[in-house]
Parts: sequence; C-alpha cells; structure tokens
Amino acid sequence: MLNKQKFIPIISITLISGLAALFFVNVPTMDETELSNTFFIEGIFYDSKNYVEIRFIDKSQKSESIVLEILGLEESYQRKYSHTSEIIEIIPFSEVPKYGWEIHPITMEIQHQYFGTIHLKTEIHSENESIPDVIFSRS
Repeated sequence: MLNKQKFIPIISITLISGLAALFFVNVPTMDETELSNTFFIEGIFYDSKNYVEIRFIDKSQKSESIVLEILGLEESYQRKYSHTSEIIEIIPFSEVPKYGWEIHPITMEIQHQYFGTIHLKTEIHSENESIPDVIFSRS
C-alpha cells in the first residue's frame, strides 16, 4: 500500500505534467484564426541593404497601444506606439546572426479594444525565405 507521503507527490507530478501538456499543445482555435485574420506581422532581413524591416498591420484598426521588441540583442530594442494600426520599422543589421534569426524573435504586446491584451511572437527571415508562423497568446 502506498504511503500518504509518497502518494501526494505522485498525484502532484501527474497533475502538473497533464496541465503542462495541455499548455504546450498548439491546436489552432477559432480565436487564433480570428487573431491571424486581424493581425499581420513580418520581419524581413534585406541582405543587400543591411537592415530588417518589421511590418505590422491591425486590420481592425482597434489597437490602443503596442510595444514592439526584438529579443536577444546586445542593446535592447523596444518601441512603443499609441493608437496606430500600421507600423513599419527599419532596424540596421549588418548580417544574419551567427546562430540564425531564431535567437532574435520579434515580440509585440498589443492593447486592443476588442481582444484585450494580445501577445504576438514571430521570427525574422531573409527575403528569399517563407514567412515564419506567428504565435498568439492572451493575457
């Protein structure tokens, strides 16, 4: 028979593992489809021009504030915008990072009139590559 001291940790680990699995399963939902139809974000590296162009569009035009960040840089890159539905940002980059663009994801936190707080995350890509997926989350 299981000791009560051993039973509680086993149940706790099982419960936490189950919740973690639910959290990490990325099943597209109607909400995600609606978000991807409303928001567009892309970061393109133009090798010949030595810069990254980040484009964002809110097709609903209901974004109240937006915080744009590029993570993993030596010097933090963050811009804040108010009441705008379209952003084009040019950031100088001399070359593709040694370990690829995956180490410099683009993130956005959007305060939206209809959706509330939305988080977007995507990767920069070279101009001859396909557009990476966008990950959506809500606060």
